[in-house]
Amino acid sequence: MTPQDLLTDKAVGCVTGAAVGDAIGGATEGWTPEQIRRRYGGHVTGIVPPYFEDWRNARPIAPYHKGDGHVTDDTLMTHALIRVYEKAGGHLDAYAAAEHLVPEMMGEKRWIPELEAEALPLQRVFLAEKWLVLRLHYGHVDPREAGVGNIVNCGAAMYMAPVGVVNAADPDGAYAEAIDLAGAHQSSYGREAAGVLAAAVAEAMRPGATPDSVVATCLRLAKDGTRAAIEAVCDRARGLGHWDGSFGALREAVAPYDTVADTYRDQGLGARRPSRLHSIEELPLALAFLLIAKGDYRETVLGGVNYGRDADSIASMGGAIAGALGGAGAVPPEWLGPVSEASRIDLVAPGVAIAGVARRVHAADLAARRAHEAAFAALTGDAPAGDAAAGNAPAGDAAGGTA
Repeated sequence: MTPQDLLTDKAVGCVTGAAVGDAIGGATEGWTPEQIRRRYGGHVTGIVPPYFEDWRNARPIAPYHKGDGHVTDDTLMTHALIRVYEKAGGHLDAYAAAEHLVPEMMGEKRWIPELEAEALPLQRVFLAEKWLVLRLHYGHVDPREAGVGNIVNCGAAMYMAPVGVVNAADPDGAYAEAIDLAGAHQSSYGREAAGVLAAAVAEAMRPGATPDSVVATCLRLAKDGTRAAIEAVCDRARGLGHWDGSFGALREAVAPYDTVADTYRDQGLGARRPSRLHSIEELPLALAFLLIAKGDYRETVLGGVNYGRDADSIASMGGAIAGALGGAGAVPPEWLGPVSEASRIDLVAPGVAIAGVARRVHAADLAARRAHEAAFAALTGDAPAGDAAAGNAPAGDAAGGTA
């Protein structure tokens, strides 16, 4: 389909871009760039088979069929959040996670590509996402505090792109909404990354946005170690011409802020604990590859895919931002079609749906803002801004009679 307006075009680009990056990066998740090149005979340039041919029995990731164009839990959670927005019909907060997101995870079977079966999304997501169900459904914890105690990782940030679409061109609003919503899932720098990722998408949705304006927005809003990590990694990225050959320098830049060791699957006791000094790795790297690629969708995603480590989330975050910048046409059709077919998921419809939500939410926000302006004007004795503007406008303009 061809989106009929820029909002829908960018929303579809964001949501499909995230899913395609997720699917291609799934095959390389957890491995080093050197291991990836050895397995695939060079850099990955598109959809590839699983890292292990016998994926059903391979450790440590069995029984998930990663690769072959299968989306992972990043996309499953992103689409679940879009359905939550459709049900709620307005802005979301931590209570919406309890009232709507948890039932999405445990209430209805859906096709899970990596399991090649219908199952509850809860049966696929990682332990950090199962935490939502444990704390909110079984523990009855205050949703605003439920994220405390969870391992600190990218689990909330990985599905926050829809918050940026709903708050299109309003990164401050996206940041605040995502921080509230993510409180049900994450704390510390995991929660912070969710807010900053949503803000990055909201800025990328703005007409005229650029990779530089996205990074500047992130630096303006980010706090503590998240801000420091983005600044350090993006400063290093600006001196690099292509993702090929960049991995050592980028890893060196992010390492002081990342609690996950160079041996990605062999973690110490200090990993993923709350801290004001640290950051998740995925978001700074996604922004770095966006800068290196100058916003090009394909190169942004391939940077994350070939970097390895948490490749699916890096490529998904980078793909969401680059897709929002470039619109639906930025996502290569030779990737989008096969990923949708292999995953048995319509990847376009959720983007159209979240654009519709954004339009309705904006209309409600505008009405609420006008009501507030009128009430405040009554308190101060001033004319509302709209009335003053109408009073100074030519008669035709005030009546809406000019084109």
